[in-house]
Amino acid sequence: MDAVRVWLEDSAEPKLLVTALEAMLQKVPPLDVIRSSWYRLAIGESFDTDAFMSFADRTGYIEDGNVDEPGEFAFRDGLVDIFPAGGRFPVRINLRDGLISELWLYDPSSQRKQKALEEMVVGPASEAVSAPEEGEGNPANTAAATYHRLFRLYGELPNAFDFLGGARIAVPKETFRRLPGYLEFIADAHHAHVAFGGRALEQSLYIDEATWTSCIGQLRSFTIDTTEAVELPEFRQAASPGRALQAFVGDCIRSGWSVVLAGETVDVEHSIQRFVQRARFSITPIENWFDGYGAAPGSLLRLSCGLHHGFIDRRRRFALLGSSDFLGRAVPTELSSSITPAEPELKLGDLVVHEEHGIGRLEGLETVEVEGEMRDAARLIYHGDASILVPMEDFGKIWRYGSNPEAISLDRLHTDGWKKKRAVVDKDIRDAARHLKKAAELRQTSPAKVIEPPRGPYAKFVSRFPYGETPDQAAAIDAVKTDLASGRVMNRLVCGDVGFGKTEVALRAAAAVALAGGQVIVVSPTTVLTRQHFVTFSKRFAGTGIEVAMLSRVVSSKEADRVRVGLETGDISVVVATQAILAKDISPSRLWLLVIDEEHRFGVRDKQALQQLAPGTHTLMMSATPIPRTLQSALIGIQDTSMLTAPPAERRPARTVLTDFDKGSVRVALLREYRRGGQSFFVTPQIDDIEELRATLADIVPELAIRVAHGKMQAAEMDEIMVNFADGDGDVLLSTNIIESGLDVPRANTMFVWRADRFGLAQLHQLRGRVGRSRVQGMCYLVLPPDAELADATRSRLSTIVNNDRLGDGFSISMDDLELRGGGEIEGRKQSGHLKVIGITLYQDLLERAVSGKKEGSQSSTTVNLGISGTIPTDYVGDAGVRLGLYSRLLRAASRDQIEELVEEFEDRFGELPASVAVLLRLARVRLAARMLGISSVEGGPRGLAFTFGRKVSQRAKKHFDRVLPSFVRDGRLIFEEQTKSGEDRMALLEKLLDLDSR
Repeated sequence: MDAVRVWLEDSAEPKLLVTALEAMLQKVPPLDVIRSSWYRLAIGESFDTDAFMSFADRTGYIEDGNVDEPGEFAFRDGLVDIFPAGGRFPVRINLRDGLISELWLYDPSSQRKQKALEEMVVGPASEAVSAPEEGEGNPANTAAATYHRLFRLYGELPNAFDFLGGARIAVPKETFRRLPGYLEFIADAHHAHVAFGGRALEQSLYIDEATWTSCIGQLRSFTIDTTEAVELPEFRQAASPGRALQAFVGDCIRSGWSVVLAGETVDVEHSIQRFVQRARFSITPIENWFDGYGAAPGSLLRLSCGLHHGFIDRRRRFALLGSSDFLGRAVPTELSSSITPAEPELKLGDLVVHEEHGIGRLEGLETVEVEGEMRDAARLIYHGDASILVPMEDFGKIWRYGSNPEAISLDRLHTDGWKKKRAVVDKDIRDAARHLKKAAELRQTSPAKVIEPPRGPYAKFVSRFPYGETPDQAAAIDAVKTDLASGRVMNRLVCGDVGFGKTEVALRAAAAVALAGGQVIVVSPTTVLTRQHFVTFSKRFAGTGIEVAMLSRVVSSKEADRVRVGLETGDISVVVATQAILAKDISPSRLWLLVIDEEHRFGVRDKQALQQLAPGTHTLMMSATPIPRTLQSALIGIQDTSMLTAPPAERRPARTVLTDFDKGSVRVALLREYRRGGQSFFVTPQIDDIEELRATLADIVPELAIRVAHGKMQAAEMDEIMVNFADGDGDVLLSTNIIESGLDVPRANTMFVWRADRFGLAQLHQLRGRVGRSRVQGMCYLVLPPDAELADATRSRLSTIVNNDRLGDGFSISMDDLELRGGGEIEGRKQSGHLKVIGITLYQDLLERAVSGKKEGSQSSTTVNLGISGTIPTDYVGDAGVRLGLYSRLLRAASRDQIEELVEEFEDRFGELPASVAVLLRLARVRLAARMLGISSVEGGPRGLAFTFGRKVSQRAKKHFDRVLPSFVRDGRLIFEEQTKSGEDRMALLEKLLDLDSR
């Protein structure tokens, strides 16, 4: 709809509209509605709050405190966030004196600013745009509701041809061939809607064939000649992609062609620089396309623009390479170096845990007067509606609980209950910390084989990788190689979503070990995934002299015996296996590396048994959604972790929808996938449901071929069905969650998960990763019986999977899983632990403190009383939960860098710092600096300052401060006599003593 608005704008420049058959068949809102459904933003222009709010309400935007999804907006004094419905990123609008002072694109995950804009136009979030006087808000967003609202608002709808005017149109022959099938699909959808109980539709949202033919006939046509434009070679499929690319560019330049390398990220720029230096080419930057076509023959040119794929224009002797042509992947919009995603913002009503009072509910923030100054205090509600006010200075003791609020009982105030629970938890945390430190020390001191592969053979193996390494992949591979050569036992987790390159990291590790003379066992949870890995490893190791074998229940007894003997004699270097490798008669002669794929699918006993195959073996685990126990170890630094965050080329996240079962909708979705040449999955949690579902599907889509696979089948039969389905045999695979770790099916883009409430978070995420693995948009429908009543914990779980549908969200889902399930006993076998008692954030902090030996992790343990205090004003950060979270994070900051990061975040998210926030930040800096010097308290008054140390005042400390201002010791305190008139004067004096600037 916004593209139509742009087309309708007056312009002296030529216009080009690229669209699809599906879009041209669909009717559109009236043209005057389209023309008026936009809001322009430009730096330096006035901002009309009422007009903006009216626009957002009429065009379908939803107000939300944290804007991270398209169609949301948030309004705060001095700052507005909005995520344009058709945009890739949300926009932050900074206001000053009623004018727009800044416009920024920002990261929806971190909420930090990314790119400055001069101006932009925001389009509607819905095609159902109400009139200003309607004030209808945001009605139900179902397909049926939208259909009825469109016709109620507009009556008869125009078609898409009505806005083209006298434009010339080019329609490829393929479009005319597709037309009958698409019109048949529309008619079938209408028929299915009625046949399965829906109300007959009075009008259609689509034009018919007669209207299409008439409209096309009235427009002047033209033909686009693409005969001279051909696709670029697939460099990544070559034995050495880098050499193939270099040879292609060199041949073009020597033949007098112009070659343009496009791309706009830092990642792309570094890759181009390396390529140019390696090939010894000279390269010239250009500003636009016309410069490229007008360049001298034999030129290599650099154009900074966002382009993934290029082409060859033979007539103009011109080649254009996009970023994925020479990187072999999509370029991520951002790279995250952090293992831990940002902690979710607190909201009023959330459960929190106070270190001294236990689990309560955050009721709100109140302003109270303390010694003549107004300060924030948090109201927490406990059992029996008892409440306490927590002063701002103690906000560092309030932690997000992070679980389902309805399933948790609030603690009682003024009893010993919380103290007793804390005592038990503290003891177990100390025990766990001792265990973790002992395990880490054992790993550090246990000698392991130093593995350094021969350079030539290893480089040849690496050159067979058909894609460019992502920065994350390269870092993970380097980390693994460093671990293997360190002489200590490797214990590394590689965490990345399906298709993000974990297997290549495992291949490089396996090659390093096998080429150095060791043995490798790669363990997978299913026979299907084991077969997939066996094929992959066999292809990559072909011609290296390294034998790769497979061991699972589908191999013959004769082959299994051969593999066992080969492991014992050392003739077989790499074995890809299921849990069959745990058989008692398996005795590898020189096992140096164990790779565990889909780590979350193995139990504690299985992993312990695997590591007993050869004590002291290097271990590499891989998972998209690590189990809570493993994740917990990674978070506190005991488990070495490598994160893969860059998606594969042109991979799009599968859209996830939670819906009731509706036969008409199922038929439409399955036939849509079938008609675009794809395949679908239908997944059920129980084998007992399969026959009934098979009959239901046969009734809904009798024209589609349905295949069935489940765990009670013979392993060979099940493998055969799934492998054949991946090769194109069948339109729908009805199965249990055995496909969770199965073959890659590139044509599968639609999935229905029946009774999604009976699956875990990691299972749902892995299942969803089976679809949308090519360029086509994947769809995952989480299906429930009509009117299903869900427990609150179940609803939370399903909401998590629906909300986390971006590429790379597997780790975020694991964090939610850690909150919902608990982290388990690190040294035991239970998968639920003390997280249920004190919550994830406090538990992680206490455990991290115990492991590191720190009694206090931040500056909040040091008190500073100078007669001056800072605060976060409500007109600067309006949301009370966000405000409390910022206070808490500031008080818990354990380093100067953490404080400065918060300064940047304040300015990024909320604008220029008010004076009261600047004071708050200065107090945080002096508290931290004082704590680092062993000072537990600072008292200040008109006559001077007094420092109280945790221990006796040392002469060394006194000499340190005497360089700035003479001092003396009285009553165990270090006293500085200096007349001051105000708290600001005392703050400046303290900053001088602590060698801090007064920013």
